[in-house]
Amino acid sequence: MSFHSGAMTTKTLPLFLVGLFAAVAAAVTGKPARLKFVVHEPSRFHFDKPENYISMYQQEGGDTLYVGGRAVIYVLTFGNRGVRDVQIPAPSDQTAIDTCKAKAAPLEPECDNFITVIEKVNDTLVVCGTNAGSPRCWMLVNDTVLSDIQGVGHIGSASDISPPYPSQKSISLPTEGSLYSAMSAVSGHAGSIRRTFGPQKLLKTENIWLLNPQFAGAAIIPSSLKYKEEIYFFFSEINKTARVDEEPYRARIGRICTVDEGGIKALLADSWTTFMKARVMCGSGNTQQQYNNMKQAVVLTAQDKRAGVLYGLFSNAWGRTVICAYSIEDIDQAFSTSKLKGYSSSFVGNRPGTCVRKNSSAAGHNDIKNLGVIRYHPEIEDVIRPVGVAPLDLPTDDQITRAVADIVLAVNDEHYSVLYLGTEQGKVLKVLHSSEGVFIISQYSMFRNEGPVLNMAINPQKGHLYVATAAEVQRLPVADCGRYGDTCRDCVLSRDPYCAWDKARRRCMAIPLGYNVTTGTLIQNLDQSNSSVCGEAAALKLRRTSPKEVLVPFNTSVFLPCRVRSFHASYRWEKDNCMKNYPCLFSGDFCVLGPALDTPLKEGVFRCMATEDGFKVEVVSFKLANGGRRPALGAGPSLLLVAIAAAFWLR
Repeated sequence: MSFHSGAMTTKTLPLFLVGLFAAVAAAVTGKPARLKFVVHEPSRFHFDKPENYISMYQQEGGDTLYVGGRAVIYVLTFGNRGVRDVQIPAPSDQTAIDTCKAKAAPLEPECDNFITVIEKVNDTLVVCGTNAGSPRCWMLVNDTVLSDIQGVGHIGSASDISPPYPSQKSISLPTEGSLYSAMSAVSGHAGSIRRTFGPQKLLKTENIWLLNPQFAGAAIIPSSLKYKEEIYFFFSEINKTARVDEEPYRARIGRICTVDEGGIKALLADSWTTFMKARVMCGSGNTQQQYNNMKQAVVLTAQDKRAGVLYGLFSNAWGRTVICAYSIEDIDQAFSTSKLKGYSSSFVGNRPGTCVRKNSSAAGHNDIKNLGVIRYHPEIEDVIRPVGVAPLDLPTDDQITRAVADIVLAVNDEHYSVLYLGTEQGKVLKVLHSSEGVFIISQYSMFRNEGPVLNMAINPQKGHLYVATAAEVQRLPVADCGRYGDTCRDCVLSRDPYCAWDKARRRCMAIPLGYNVTTGTLIQNLDQSNSSVCGEAAALKLRRTSPKEVLVPFNTSVFLPCRVRSFHASYRWEKDNCMKNYPCLFSGDFCVLGPALDTPLKEGVFRCMATEDGFKVEVVSFKLANGGRRPALGAGPSLLLVAIAAAFWLR
């Protein structure tokens, strides 16, 4: 139901005749977003044609976003007034197109050059595409020209970096001048994890290590000792032993050391010598309600420490999605100490899979035996389980399609995780995750044409979030503090780690870089919804609004709408300052007061009250008066709806 705008005088609001109105409170699962915003920012870019497969690269510290589409690279520079775009053509070779179209008919829509990889390796911007089934890679020079990449360091086959078709998922991760690539399995391709570009030896996984993997992400796990740096790969495998009533997937974490230079001539010469993998569980304890298909993974880590959190996006056999969180320390401990599946003998020398320099004295003849152990027993026995045992308590009425995360230093000198979750309906949820659980700060409706969020990128240095659907790309500020309100209470109850109440300036503002927690005057309370830190409880008085006058014709029913702001508040109606409360019917984002036996919607002043955190606030009020007009003879009782249609009120 919509409340339509109309002309209105200073004394009388328009009344519109509507059909029979029935509102039923929608059943809500999980915790709803506290606030909901519709975003109309100018920083958005519309594609000329739908881009159903999108790759992204966001340059740290800059405003430029590289977006890979169908036979084109979009170089987008975002500003406060709009987006400047440069489109670089990247067509397929005609020979590749002809070969692709000669194959099975279902592949023909993918017979083009879909850009699947855009990554910066040292100072080289590497771009790879499907090239109509015959992958190719280039360098992007001066943001204008694609140049052949051959001759720039060691590079493997382009087909190890980009899949031949965009529906085959791949993952790329650059670090220390090398590019690591993970290719999901399809018929005819077993799937692999490789070092595909850079100064180090190009390595791969053995085919027996992976069972039809579908990759979900990769992350660098830092260490204060550079040679101990690792990379985690996240994927799902086919479960060959699954019963008919079981899901055919098992989620995994694979791990390799970045210093790995391969084995010896007779064993693992061109393969990883440090590859290990572990099973990941996501579900409610030991119940049957498990989510085994990992769709995406995001990792937050400290600068030089093996600590942090992994967020995994999982689905079950029915397509329902959840997020599970894991401790990086727990995962590291499991890889360091767990028994190996199928191996019961003791280890000689270093534990198999240990990160050591190849020329290190620690790596001796005893480790040759360990190569055989890794070759045939790369999986650990320990199972990685989520923090808190169960998935995060999130709404389930909209499926999650993408996730990014950020770590924020709050005014209490503690770090907090913020998740941004893109959904099937084109919404973005901003979620605080702390030791207390999850709190959904806000929900953003960003796109004119509703469609699933296909990709997201975050630039913490510049404070921007980029969100893409098949139709457009939009930028959002991560510190969106001005939306929360103009009081300390509004600001603190938002529980947004990026924002705090400035007592001196009396406004909700982004925490500045280098903020001094000892001498600063900013106020936050992130661990619970409690605004007592504002110290304004005694001074708070009930805010009154100016009643909007409504003339009610004779023998007419009227409905009064009240815009819901906080979805964590409870809403009731009061009449003429009486103690008696009247319930509301909910219709979308409005709390509506309608006629009932115990609700005398006649003359008087009706006030919509919102109660949250122990405080009651008046949202809107109406003064109803008898209009004095009778309906024409023969006309039955009419049903009227008050449309509070001022544009400022409906925003």
